[in-house]
Amino acid sequence: MDRKEWYLEYEIQKNRPGLLGDISSLLGMLSINIVTINGVDAGRRGLLLLAKDHKNIERLESILSTMDTIKVTKLREPRLRDRLAVRHGRYIQRDADDKKTFRFVRDELGLLVDFMAELFKQEGHKLIGIRGMPRVGKTESIVAASVCANKRWLFVSSTLLKQTIRSQLIEDEYNCNNLFIMDGIVSTRRANEKHWQLVREIMRLDAVKVIEHPDVFVQNSEYTLEDFDYIIELRNNPDEEITYEVVDQNHIFGGSDFGSFDF
Repeated sequence: MDRKEWYLEYEIQKNRPGLLGDISSLLGMLSINIVTINGVDAGRRGLLLLAKDHKNIERLESILSTMDTIKVTKLREPRLRDRLAVRHGRYIQRDADDKKTFRFVRDELGLLVDFMAELFKQEGHKLIGIRGMPRVGKTESIVAASVCANKRWLFVSSTLLKQTIRSQLIEDEYNCNNLFIMDGIVSTRRANEKHWQLVREIMRLDAVKVIEHPDVFVQNSEYTLEDFDYIIELRNNPDEEITYEVVDQNHIFGGSDFGSFDF
């Protein structure tokens, strides 16, 4: 029987010496291996486990429920957020009302790049929107994630270095393994119908598309936010408000998020 991965997360109720050792010993007795372990939040620890028998996971859950030193918060097959939480030692913040919206601040760029890279690796159509103020790191994160995912990136519209508004692709660029990047402000406020014909062609491709400023994009096109699979918000700090008046002004003068990116 093949071994299967599980994610265990628990909240420490009474932090005493030897607590982790007790849990490790219990896992060993149940023939469950620890793949990775890390703190994932204040007072919480996450573990990626490897078990051959599902019944041993059920026994583990039963025994852990009797311990007054910890409270099990998750025991399930690992999701992407679980894997990244263990890898980076923190959880990705998710909107409580809109489950497809994920929030990051600038000092979490490593986590953001890792998250997007995992999304980019997935096959098939995927539409991702990213919100954020100028020079917060949107474009550099997209490009870094595409490198991690071994994807070739193509700017369909952009203010990187100079304004880009493409109206056609060459034949080999219609590759579903490519990553297509669009700037919602540039596409909707400066482009012509030929550019929009290209946008529609790209949107029909079975490939990953990333759109900066998705709110402006949907306000001026036939697409809606419901068409997006993921919305990512990137801020300089948790309290920063994303306002499009400032963003649009920055685009007028050809600003970009790439000012500090090291090629």
